[in-house]
Amino acid sequence: MFGFIKNSHIDFMSKRRLAMGFSGILLLLSIGSLVVNGLNFGIDFTGGTLVEVGYPDSVDLADVEEALAAKGFDNPIIQHFGTSKDVLIRIAPREGVSQNDISKGVLDALKQVEADVELRRSEYVGPQIGEELTEKGGLAMLYALIGILIYVTLRFEYRFSIGSVSALVHDVLLTLGFFSITQIGFDLTVLAALLAVIGYSLNDTIVVYDRIRENFRKMRKGTPIEVINTSINHTLARTFVTSLTTLLVLLALFFLGGEVIHGFSLALLVGVLIGTYSSIYVASSVALYLGVSKADLMPVKKEGEEFDRP
Repeated sequence: MFGFIKNSHIDFMSKRRLAMGFSGILLLLSIGSLVVNGLNFGIDFTGGTLVEVGYPDSVDLADVEEALAAKGFDNPIIQHFGTSKDVLIRIAPREGVSQNDISKGVLDALKQVEADVELRRSEYVGPQIGEELTEKGGLAMLYALIGILIYVTLRFEYRFSIGSVSALVHDVLLTLGFFSITQIGFDLTVLAALLAVIGYSLNDTIVVYDRIRENFRKMRKGTPIEVINTSINHTLARTFVTSLTTLLVLLALFFLGGEVIHGFSLALLVGVLIGTYSSIYVASSVALYLGVSKADLMPVKKEGEEFDRP
């Protein structure tokens, strides 16, 4: 199979209009969901109380949720922490109720079901800190995209920089759209995963762009479409192996890593799949639509260079 991929001659660019239309539909769905539904921000962003409790034996999360609901704690976020005996509970902020009162109320509710439940820790995140994290998280992604735009412009050519940033914006929006549509909790670990997706996708795109630049200089009679197709096929084996091994690790984290990193691993899984697709179709297609050509990528001859040669 790897031999077939290594010697492949797939005409990727013939499907570029179909791919761009498909991406356009997904982007519209993602943006629409973000506008209508927004993101299901976790306690890191919204503020609230985090309570960690320990049970003498394994406990079912449904029983914990039922006990809390009976005492008026609606819509808590409950997950196992480390083992099935340890439970992490996130309670949204309540007006006029202190952290100590919330922690005591949670513990009292749980003791109604299991008398030996133990309070391990209780932390409070204020809404102002949550707003600050939201702002700084958004700025972190924006600064990353600006830095990438400058880097790719200096290393390659401005058409490539626009293509790479378009692919990265595409990846981030689709990943955010996935979390908005599914309403899976969005916390700091998911934000960290998004920044990692930017780095992964950029690395994949740079590998393809580097081969495109090299082949534009080697293939003197090839059209831009032929050069880009050849370059993608040359890097396809590397892209396939890298993505496959990364996905295997992420699947192990998703299924075996526990609830604490569930959102992190899921965001990376979605982001790696989208990033692999965008480095082939979005980044290359945008550069092609912008009219990249052989003349744009040939090394600039220095003035008087012909007289310097012996």
